Amino acid sequence: MKFLSEYRDPEMVHAYTAELHRITSRPWTLMEICGGQTHSLVKNGLLDMLPKQITMVHGPGCPVCVTSVSVIDEAIWLAQQPNVILCSFGDMLRVPGSTISLLEAKAQGADVRILYSPLEAVELAQQHPDKQVVFFAVGFETTAPANALSVVHAAELGLHNYSILASHVLVPPAMEAILGDPENKIDAFLAAGHVCTIMGTEEYDPIAEKYQTPIVVTGFEPVDLLQGILMAVQQLEKGEWKVENQYARSVQREGNRMAQDTIQQVFAVSDRVWRGIGNIPQSGYEVNTRYQKYNARLKFNIDLVAAEENKDCISGDIMKGLKKPFQCPNFGTRCKPEHPLGAPMVSSEGACAAYYQYSGQVSEIIETV
Repeated sequence: MKFLSEYRDPEMVHAYTAELHRITSRPWTLMEICGGQTHSLVKNGLLDMLPKQITMVHGPGCPVCVTSVSVIDEAIWLAQQPNVILCSFGDMLRVPGSTISLLEAKAQGADVRILYSPLEAVELAQQHPDKQVVFFAVGFETTAPANALSVVHAAELGLHNYSILASHVLVPPAMEAILGDPENKIDAFLAAGHVCTIMGTEEYDPIAEKYQTPIVVTGFEPVDLLQGILMAVQQLEKGEWKVENQYARSVQREGNRMAQDTIQQVFAVSDRVWRGIGNIPQSGYEVNTRYQKYNARLKFNIDLVAAEENKDCISGDIMKGLKKPFQCPNFGTRCKPEHPLGAPMVSSEGACAAYYQYSGQVSEIIETV
């Protein structure tokens, strides 16, 4: 299959790993931003193929994982209101809030529905004019255009029973927050290809320059990731720091202007609390004043007390690259997919879920614990 099989070609995988072994002269720590990249690295056994001097740590690029406990509590509270249909992506249902999850709220009688697109939620609002339909809009810059478009579409239809609970987060401010942490040991980033498909690569230039850190935009297949790691290590070995684009088949420097315009039409940049990390200024999207009647927080006058996170979950340290999932004392014991302490164990993009599911393919990590 074109555009797929070639990025899983064993010969290219071996060629890139051989070159990495040839050029790597000292220890380097690289962070892949996206949880999809983490799953591909672990699932395909790529971590075991890298030189011992290269350490891959896992970033905050799992949208479900970084959604704060307080926002999940807001979603649960909304679902429990009379005549409300709360719609969400499936991964969100099992993530624990401060007391229960959306799945448990559903079991208690709340009308919680799993959808695959916010536009389905708009259709649901059309079908149920006697109900208030709320879409739990989480994700990075990748999902923001579709969520924004649902608001525009609802406005064009004149719907008064549709709104979104926005919890969007932005990648560049998170990268700066991680690099600004004096404990960080990151030498280079693999940036998430799908985010850059929307936003382009221009906003990464000042980060690479300010922190003297190479940033390589990559895809998600084995060849993508190994080529991206090689490009980053080549920079490090030469003492360079610049933004490079391995994912050129999908990413253009300026990104997708139409998608960016849709985002700007509906959202304004705002501060955002990241689960396990805390507040990062100007790192999220909130519905702007033009479309404020589609902002569920304002529509339902949500005013909940901010909830504390479970102190037994070290997801923040994992998503900042300070620890690996196996270094959590609760990994695989008190924290499993069927009873998670935190979102990284249940999300399809969570680092803990990747290690739990494919732990037989990360032997070098297990040996260090």
